[in-house]
Amino acid sequence: MPNNDRSEQQPIWFAGGPEAAPAGHRFAELVARPGILGVPGAHDGMSGLLAKKAGFECLYISGAALTAGMGLPDLGVMTMEELCGATRILARATGLPLIVDGDTGYGEALNVMRLVRELEDAGAAAVQIEDQVLPKKCGHLNDKLLASAEDAARKIAAAVSARRHLQIVARTDAAAESLDEAIRRAKLYVEAGADIIFPDALISDDDFRRFTDALKVPVLANMTEFGRTPYRTAAELEALGCKVVIWPASSLRIAANAVADLYSELAKSGSAKGLLNRMQTRAELYETIRYHDFEALDATIARSVVPETPE
Repeated sequence: MPNNDRSEQQPIWFAGGPEAAPAGHRFAELVARPGILGVPGAHDGMSGLLAKKAGFECLYISGAALTAGMGLPDLGVMTMEELCGATRILARATGLPLIVDGDTGYGEALNVMRLVRELEDAGAAAVQIEDQVLPKKCGHLNDKLLASAEDAARKIAAAVSARRHLQIVARTDAAAESLDEAIRRAKLYVEAGADIIFPDALISDDDFRRFTDALKVPVLANMTEFGRTPYRTAAELEALGCKVVIWPASSLRIAANAVADLYSELAKSGSAKGLLNRMQTRAELYETIRYHDFEALDATIARSVVPETPE
């Protein structure tokens, strides 16, 4: 007999279930726990599910990773709806709290307020808003254009005023030019109501210590590859006073390199057989996306049998 209890069926479609606390509250609880919170980037539903399977309790949605996935540069060209669409996919697939890269807020105060509500409705737990002006750049690149600290603080205040549960992460890109200016800006953003401060592109352990010592709110570290910040483990960053660490685009970089290898092999040999040992199997795919659980929701669908791979 099919199970018609909708309360038991819903978690398959909506990870976390309808009884779950608001995402922002769940994220705040994770940050409040002892130790540093490690947050990998997830660029699509599959990467999110694999991160969850590995034991991560929170995910980061990188604007740079999403735009790269669309074949575009990270210059503020992605739309709010594209960002919210990716957020909906990951919230539905994983049920985990999501920190979402909101770039410069998609406009001024009113736009920031709308972004906050749209992301809450999409399932986000936190939004990151940076103090650049368009066209914005990766924080590890040169010649970024910063908004005035006062204008950036007004955006943070607008986000705080609009949120129901969303946590507000204020990012400053001033550290590449002046750590003192980055600290000054961070304090203004805290006064405006920011829950977490994200100083991008710090270049030394001393910078991290000075920054975290100067603030009374959690500090987020960006452990992106091929940038200005030296590689540090989560434990090392915790010792420097950080409370959250993100690896924003690592999943996309790994995936892109693997796909490039596949296409190279196909072009060279005309077959993907030589890379089978590097592939997710069909059985592993079905387990990850809960294929048979979805089938079981509809008794008219016969359970699929994974075919044997021919020699």
